[in-house]
Amino acid sequence: MEPLESKRLQPPAVSLARAFAEQAFSRAAGAPLVPGNSVRILKDAAEHYPAWLEAIRSATRTVYFENYIVAEDRIGREFVAALAAKAREGVRVRAMHDWVGALGRASGRLWQPLIEAGGEVRCFNPPRPDSPFGWLTRDHRKMVAVDGEVGFVTGVCVSRKWVGDPARGIEPWRDTGVEVRGPAVADIERAFAEVWAATGAAIPEDELADPEAIAPAGDVMVRVLATVPNIAALYRLDQLIAVMARRTLWLTDAYFVGIAPYVQALSAAALDGVDVRLLVPGTSDLPVLSALSRAGYRPLLEAGIRVFEWNGPMLHAKSAVADGRWARVGSSNLNLSSWIGNYELDVAVEDQQFAAAMKNMYEADLANATEIVLSPRNRVRPATPRRRRRSRGGSASRAAAGALRLGNTVGAAITNRRVLGPAEAGTMIGVGVALLVFAAVTVSWPLLVAVPLALLAAWVAVSFLVRAHELRNAGKRAEEEGRAAPQPAGDAAGDKSSEE
Repeated sequence: MEPLESKRLQPPAVSLARAFAEQAFSRAAGAPLVPGNSVRILKDAAEHYPAWLEAIRSATRTVYFENYIVAEDRIGREFVAALAAKAREGVRVRAMHDWVGALGRASGRLWQPLIEAGGEVRCFNPPRPDSPFGWLTRDHRKMVAVDGEVGFVTGVCVSRKWVGDPARGIEPWRDTGVEVRGPAVADIERAFAEVWAATGAAIPEDELADPEAIAPAGDVMVRVLATVPNIAALYRLDQLIAVMARRTLWLTDAYFVGIAPYVQALSAAALDGVDVRLLVPGTSDLPVLSALSRAGYRPLLEAGIRVFEWNGPMLHAKSAVADGRWARVGSSNLNLSSWIGNYELDVAVEDQQFAAAMKNMYEADLANATEIVLSPRNRVRPATPRRRRRSRGGSASRAAAGALRLGNTVGAAITNRRVLGPAEAGTMIGVGVALLVFAAVTVSWPLLVAVPLALLAAWVAVSFLVRAHELRNAGKRAEEEGRAAPQPAGDAAGDKSSEE
């Protein structure tokens, strides 16, 4: 990932390598590189919320609003009111929120003003009787798109947690996003339309912006990464970036879960001389995850990767910057929940000026972070003492990330595939005690275990039978409609002549 220069100044081999890299990125991500854009970094809610509200209030045609969490608090009500005001003016307003993201944070009353004003609101993937585990797929995207002119892609949710409470000394959550203008906005809109169609009737094609009709707004190359469950497109791209980085790869992640293939890719880069850094929260909004996350530090540190923990209340940003040329910002965390389980939305930017701004912001963040090192006794510890702060609330995908970290530690203990470190002792004790308790409960009160498992099995079985019945009926209807459809005269004549 060298800086792009004019092809006239490049040796043929370099040009060929760059063309191969571009092809690899496009195929891995499943997204083209779109030229002619301007991109602006937005830091924290203090820059995000005013920009979003200004864009919404300037809308004349369409507003697409999608966010994992829209809380029923002062911030959430302000955005719903702004959306409702535009709907009353005749602007087509469509809003999407996630069912798990709203759980315990908002009710249907929050969206009633927008619905009454003529806007459309959809809740993504609430539990259904015919799909016991379908709720595990979530819409974790955070975006706004207005009139095909401006789009926002970010990790910021709509909640007072992102603004903090200065009167009580509560700092805002740290987060990062971007504002995009130019032809790439059409791809952001179509990413929204993809999830909208997954929940009901699709958006009419003529309502969406035509990329050919959007005038260039700059000279920045943008790739809109609209990932969907089970495809792992962003995972493939992240692996490629780790493989192709030559000088630097600096990562910020809210819920890093170091699965073995990705840790190996990062470690190989660091051992090859790449400056690999990882900035993660010092305290999680789910405190139990802090110890689980630290269990994965050892292989990173041993490979020469520098790990830093944020000293503020919560670091929620998801970003990467590599070789002073490439950068990624959006909703995806570096864990299987984001790579495989969720709908996510990020943008990758190939521009030296933008990457330089991301690099400067990263260095500023490190000024408020503590580096984690291996002690002379080979223990993972902070380089300097620091005071911890507590933080609560946030995205439910952290629970999945914690489960994956727990599974990684337990799997290593069972299979002996890697050496466990002292930091994982607490996890192993907790798992051991929990298994002993489970064994005691199973022996003493077997019905407490058997009955829930039987009910779950029955639920899954009934859902399979219901789905099979629906599929069979759909097949019969399609067959009957095919037989009832009038046959063109020409075809009938042709059939008759062939029979004769």
